[in-house]
Amino acid sequence: MAKETLSERIIFSVTKMEVPESYILTLVKSMTDEKKNRVRLWFWQGLAIVAVVVFFVTQHMLREQLPVRAEQIAHQELKSTVSTNGRVEPMEKSTLYSAAVARVKAVYVHVGEQVPAGKVLVVLDDVNARAHVATAESGVKSAQAGLEAVLHNGTLEQRQGASTEITRAKIERDQAQRDLNALNRLAATGAASQSEVAAARQRLATDEAALHGLETSAQHRYSPAEVARAKAALADAQAALASAHAELAQTVLRAPSAGTVYSVSAHAGDYTEEGQALVEMADLHREQIRAYFDEVDIAHLTANAPIVIKWDARPGHEWHGRIVRPPASVTTYGTRNVGEVLVSIDDNNSGLLPDTNVNVTATTSSDPSALTIPRQAVYSENGKAYVFKIVNNKLERTPITTGIATVSQIAILHGLKDGDTVAVGSTNGQPLTSGAAVKVLR
Repeated sequence: MAKETLSERIIFSVTKMEVPESYILTLVKSMTDEKKNRVRLWFWQGLAIVAVVVFFVTQHMLREQLPVRAEQIAHQELKSTVSTNGRVEPMEKSTLYSAAVARVKAVYVHVGEQVPAGKVLVVLDDVNARAHVATAESGVKSAQAGLEAVLHNGTLEQRQGASTEITRAKIERDQAQRDLNALNRLAATGAASQSEVAAARQRLATDEAALHGLETSAQHRYSPAEVARAKAALADAQAALASAHAELAQTVLRAPSAGTVYSVSAHAGDYTEEGQALVEMADLHREQIRAYFDEVDIAHLTANAPIVIKWDARPGHEWHGRIVRPPASVTTYGTRNVGEVLVSIDDNNSGLLPDTNVNVTATTSSDPSALTIPRQAVYSENGKAYVFKIVNNKLERTPITTGIATVSQIAILHGLKDGDTVAVGSTNGQPLTSGAAVKVLR
């Protein structure tokens, strides 16, 4: 007997039970909707399964073909450097100052001029200095006259007056002698008294004493102390004159040594202040640089370390030198803790100007044939460095030992060999993992 379908069984039941036709139609419609819902559910479940399968297949395919950038290890020169700023300073610098308030009379030099020692650079007109010289010269002449008078027993007028007085005193003495002789003859005949003779003798003695005093005064008018005082006065006057001449000489500014003038602030007709710098010059072939390295870099600096110097005012040009004196202490420079380093300049034949700011780069270590890779390719975990070496298109985590490094490159001491290829990073941002298959993009 053939198997009855559900519809037939329903119809048979309905026939037997005489169920209303409307009820039968409602039941059939309900069964049809239920079947449609089951089909729709199966469809969405199948679609979800397909999506999951596609996702995992895609992930698997991407994992198998992880795109990476890679670099081949090679030997090259590698230098480790530290950079900072510095200031150029001449080893022999000369600055010419104005000694007083004065007017600039003339300027005989210009910036960049090489001058020999002794060349007149600037002449000042100092009225006070000239007045001091005139006063000092007058003082010297007065002191010389005073000393001459002391050494020659007075001035010419005094000597002439003394000579006249001596002559007159001699005449009076001689007259007194003649009078005494005459009275002596008269007294012998009784024509003159003894009192008259005594008076004449006294007058003669007085005249002789006066003559002797005048002669002594003419020959020894001044004491040794007065002579010494006159000599000291002349020495003081001469010293004052020398000082005045020195003051006047400072109005003529000369080059103290041969060199190059790199700064001139004097202009004819200007007035200067005392202590104002007018001309600066130096031997530009003998300069050094005072560089300021940060405290963290000091330990890497050694004497004779090579230095490269660059000046923003001359782009594309560089000078070379060496560290003469490594830092001995740490000082504060602005907001930085730095060590001062003196740097010699080996090839300063093209004009680094004094007092200019320059950029200084010191080579702290170098290897002419280092095995290098990009620093981006090096990873670290627990203080141990490693790279992802590419072997048969797969990543292989490889521990390494590093050496000196620059901003972009690092030396490999152990773990890799020349010709090895390492992954620098993926191009899609996916992390590198050991064992992952890769596609190298050049």
